[in-house]
Amino acid sequence: MFIDVPASPAGLLKLLGEPIRWSIVQRLAREELCVCHLVDDLALAQPLVSHHLRALRQAGVVRAERCGAFTYYVLDRAVLTEAASALGQLGSAPPSPSRRPCR
Repeated sequence: MFIDVPASPAGLLKLLGEPIRWSIVQRLAREELCVCHLVDDLALAQPLVSHHLRALRQAGVVRAERCGAFTYYVLDRAVLTEAASALGQLGSAPPSPSRRPCR
């Protein structure tokens, strides 16, 4: 199954709306982790964790860094910051006419 890279904040929200991916991102916000850490923390099978990490990697949300025989995953905070900024603009935009008239 191929997962498209989000081209917009909406795409990123859809990607992160999956509970396992959201849990992975929350953990990576605290520390860099390898698959074995995530498998233990989430109590999930390694192939399932790897599947979700691949989706996050393809979207640019995380990147993989080799450390000896292990691969650690690092959160790319800039991707999340951009999406947060877009959402923040929606919340802070002054309302222009509160209601558009019907035709």
